[in-house]
Amino acid sequence: MSAGASGGAGGGFRAAVEARDLAAMRACLADDVVFRSPVAHRPYEGKAITGAILAHVIEVFEDFRYVRELEDRDGHALVFEARVDGLQLTGCDFLVLDEEGLVTDFTVMVRPLRAAEALAAAMGRRFDQIVAMASEDAT
Repeated sequence: MSAGASGGAGGGFRAAVEARDLAAMRACLADDVVFRSPVAHRPYEGKAITGAILAHVIEVFEDFRYVRELEDRDGHALVFEARVDGLQLTGCDFLVLDEEGLVTDFTVMVRPLRAAEALAAAMGRRFDQIVAMASEDAT
């Protein structure tokens, strides 16, 4: 992978996240996107649930910022820093894009463990809301 600019194929998603623009984030997702959470054992499938997760995670993350972008012909890695419940974390969004530039596979990894646990707890408290939001969006 080589260092890429935010204007690359993943730039639309990055710009949407940095602007905290939920509609633009959702517009970057393929209908059949697969989201792989750093704190869940099974992937989530579909734009509705992925959009709902993104809507809540941008509220949970404090001081979120992308600090590096790597790309190759198969995808992008967007390295970020944030805080959750006062704990600093570093993470990476791994994006695979289709020929239209939509995200088809979205894998997130975070570290260190204590921050990942705080993220899991914060998102777990919102899980019912996430599922309800996804159900509304799917209809």
